[in-house]
Amino acid sequence: MSSQTHPDPVIARARAQSLSAMLARAAERHGDKTAIICGDVTWSYADFHREIERLAAGIRQLGVEPGERIAILARNSHAFIALRFAIARADAVLVPINFMLNAEDVRYILDHSGARVLFLDETTLETGLAARSDAASHMFGIPGEHAPPPAGVPAWTDLLNDAPLPPQERGGEDLLQIVYTSGTESRPKGAMLSHNAVLWEYQSCIIDCEWTASTVALHAMPLFHCAQLDCMIGPALHVGATNIITGSPAADNVLHLLAQHKANSFFAPPTVWISLLRSPLMDSYDLSALEKGYYGASIMPVEVLREMNARIPKLRLWNLYGQTEIAPVATILFPEEHAARLGSAGRPTLHVETRIVDDAMNPVAPGEVGEIVHRSPQLLSGYWNDPVRTAEAFAGGWFHSGDLGVADEAGYITVVDRKKDMIKTGGENVASREVEEVLYQHVAISEVAVIGMPDPKWIEAVTAVIVLRDGHTLDEAGVLAHCAEHLSAFKAPKKVVFAQTLPRNASGKILKRELRLSLL
Repeated sequence: MSSQTHPDPVIARARAQSLSAMLARAAERHGDKTAIICGDVTWSYADFHREIERLAAGIRQLGVEPGERIAILARNSHAFIALRFAIARADAVLVPINFMLNAEDVRYILDHSGARVLFLDETTLETGLAARSDAASHMFGIPGEHAPPPAGVPAWTDLLNDAPLPPQERGGEDLLQIVYTSGTESRPKGAMLSHNAVLWEYQSCIIDCEWTASTVALHAMPLFHCAQLDCMIGPALHVGATNIITGSPAADNVLHLLAQHKANSFFAPPTVWISLLRSPLMDSYDLSALEKGYYGASIMPVEVLREMNARIPKLRLWNLYGQTEIAPVATILFPEEHAARLGSAGRPTLHVETRIVDDAMNPVAPGEVGEIVHRSPQLLSGYWNDPVRTAEAFAGGWFHSGDLGVADEAGYITVVDRKKDMIKTGGENVASREVEEVLYQHVAISEVAVIGMPDPKWIEAVTAVIVLRDGHTLDEAGVLAHCAEHLSAFKAPKKVVFAQTLPRNASGKILKRELRLSLL
C-alpha cells in the first residue's frame, strides 16, 4: 500500500463525479424515454443530452473559461433546464436569478457574482437590459413555455454548435452553482454549492422521496430556486423520470397539466396547495394519478393537511425542510408519519446530521427550544466573496440554519420559527407559527401571517394579517374570540389586519419583512 496522502490527479479525475456526467449516464440508460415536456416541446433523454452538448460547445466557443459564472434570469422552460446542464458540461458555474427581482437587485447579483453571460426570456428582457453589468459581456434570449425568444438580443439557438467538446474538467468539490438566498432580511448571500454537494443531496431525495423511472412529475415552481431545481427535477432526471415543466403555478394551470399528463408527483409550497383546494375547478379534474405530493418552504397548516387528505385520498405527502445552503433538503417527514406528527419537519434525511443547540452550542434536551444546526456533505462550501458570514454560519463546526426548533424523544423536529420571527411581547416569547396554526383552524380564514409590530406597551405586539376565504366574513372581535378559546392570553393577537393578499417571494415564502414595513 502506498503511504501517499494526496491522490494521483489522474486517478482523482477518473473518480470525480459531475452533474453533466450524471445526465450523460441517464441518457445512456433511458435514451428513447421522454425526459422533458414543456409546451409544444418534447425531448427524449437522448434528445435532451444532444441539446446539452451543443449548447455547452457554444458556451465554450464564447471563450468562457472553467469556473466562470453564467446567469439565468428567466421563468421555467425547456431551455432553462437544458442550460442548467449545459453550463455544468461547459465547466462553468450557474447563477440562477429570481425573476421577481427589480433591476437594482439583479444588477447586484450580476456584479457580485461576476457573471459573464446572462440568459433572458421575453418576460425578463427589460429588467435584464436595465440591470446589465460590466461583467456580463454576452446576453442571449431563450424561449418560454409558450413564447419565442425575445427580440433585441441574440437567440440561444445562435449558440448551438456541433464542435466536439473537450473532456469534462470540473467535478467533485469544484463549484457547480452559486444560489443567492432570498434576501428577506438583508442583501442576498451567494451560497456556493459544489458538484458533490448537489449530487449527495440528489441521493438523499431519490431514496427518501421515492424518485423512480416511473415517476411523472409536474414542475411548476421556479427553477431558479433550489427546491424545484435540486429536490425535484434534478433527482427525477437522475433516475429517468418524465418531467413536465410549466412557467405558471396558477391553480387552474396546475390542475389542467396534472390531469392532462396523469402526473403522479407534484411539489409546491403550502400557498400553492391551498390555492388548488380553493379553486372552483378542483373537483372537475381527474387527479386520480396523483400519488406523491411534496411541500416545503413553510409549514403546512394542520387543517389544510386534513383537507388535502380528504379531497385527494391517494395522495401521500412528504414534508421537506431545509434551505439553500444544504442543497436544500435537511429533514423529511414521511407520509406514514404525518398522522401522528402533523406539523413536524421530520428527521434528518439520508446524508444529514442535525442537532438542536443553545447559544453555547450545547445540545438541548428533548422538548426544549434551540437553534437547528447541521453537518452534511450536502452543505455549501461557503458564501461567495463573504468570509465573515461564512465563518459565522459555520461557528462551532456546524452549519447554523437560523431556525429555532424542538425535538421529541424520537428525534422528530418541529420548526418553531425563524430566530427573527420569534415575537418578544411583554417579556414573553411567542412563536408566530403557533398562533398561525390556531388561526388556520377558523373556517373563514384562507391565509394568515403573524408578525411582531413595535408597540409602546408590549414592545412587540402580536399582529395577525389575515386573508379571508371567498364568501366568508370575519371581524377583529371574531378573531380574538377564536384565539381566546385556544391560546394563552399573552399569545393572542393584540392587532388584527385584514388584507387581500400576502406578499411572497417566487418560492412561495411569505415575506414578513415586507408586511412589517407596510404596516409601519
